[in-house]
Amino acid sequence: MSQLVEAAVAAWRFPCWTCITLTLAVALYLRGFRRLHWQMPLRFPLSRLAFYLGGMMALAIALISPLEALDDRLLITHMLQHLLLLLVAPPLLLLGAPQIPLVRAIPPALAKPTIGAIVKSAACRRLLESLAHPASALVLFSLAMLGWHVPGPFQLALRSNGWHIAEHVCFIAAGTLFWYPIVSPWPAAGRCYRWALVPYLLIADAENSLLGAFMVFSGRLFYPFYAEMPRVTGFTTITDQIVAGAIMWVPGSLLLLVPAVAIVVRALQPANLARSRLDAYADDPRLSEVIERRTV
Repeated sequence: MSQLVEAAVAAWRFPCWTCITLTLAVALYLRGFRRLHWQMPLRFPLSRLAFYLGGMMALAIALISPLEALDDRLLITHMLQHLLLLLVAPPLLLLGAPQIPLVRAIPPALAKPTIGAIVKSAACRRLLESLAHPASALVLFSLAMLGWHVPGPFQLALRSNGWHIAEHVCFIAAGTLFWYPIVSPWPAAGRCYRWALVPYLLIADAENSLLGAFMVFSGRLFYPFYAEMPRVTGFTTITDQIVAGAIMWVPGSLLLLVPAVAIVVRALQPANLARSRLDAYADDPRLSEVIERRTV
C-alpha cells in the first residue's frame, strides 16, 4: 500500500484549470444557495447544500486527487474514477437542486445573454427536454458507459490527454442525464410514472453487471495498454482487471439497485404518506420572479 501511495504522489500533477472550474462551481452555488435558504428554507434546507458539496467532492477525488495520476497505471483506480463520474457525483449534485441557486448566483448582465437566450429558444428547450427524457437518457448512458469501455476507445483515452478529457466529459454529461429523471431536482416535474424508473435502473444495472462480469471472468487481458506500464503494486495485470471488474460490478450494482428498491418501497406507501410537506411551495411565485429577474 505504501508503494501505491508513493507512486500516486510522485506521479500527481496539480490540475490547475480543473480545480479552478470546480471551485467556481462551488462558489456560485454557495452564493445562490445562501439567499434561497433564507427565502425558502423548506425547499433549500442544509441537506441540499451537503448533497451538492458531496457531489463536488466526488468530482474532486476523481479529477484532481492522486487517483487521477494512477489511472494509466492501475485499472482499479481507473474504474473507481469512472464509478465516481457516472454513478456517484451526478445524483449527489442533482440532489442539491442546483438549477435555481446557480441561476440566482449569476449576475443578470451575464445571465440574460446566456441562460436567458436558452430559456427563450424553443429549439433549445425541446432539445434539452428530449435529452432529459428517460428513453434518451438511458441510450446516452449506455453508449457512454459501454462505448468508452471498448478496448479501442478506452486505450485511446489512456494515450491521449484530449481524448481522456472527452471521456470524462461524456461520463459526467451522460451520468447527469441518466440520473435526472430519477432525482427530478426541483423545480423539475417528473416526466414519467415512478414505477417506470425501476426497469430503467434495472437495464442500466444489467449493462454494468455484464461489463463487470466480462472483466472478471474473461480470462484474458481486456486492455493490453496496462501490460506495457510498470506495475506499482504486486498485482499482475490480469488480477488488476479482475479486481477492477469486481469494483464496477458490485458497488456499481448497489448504486443502481438501491434507488430501484427505494422507488418500489415508496410506491407501496399510502398516498398521504408519500406526499411531501414541501407541496406548499409548488406554485411559489418567488421562483418565477427569480428566473425573470435573472434571464429576462
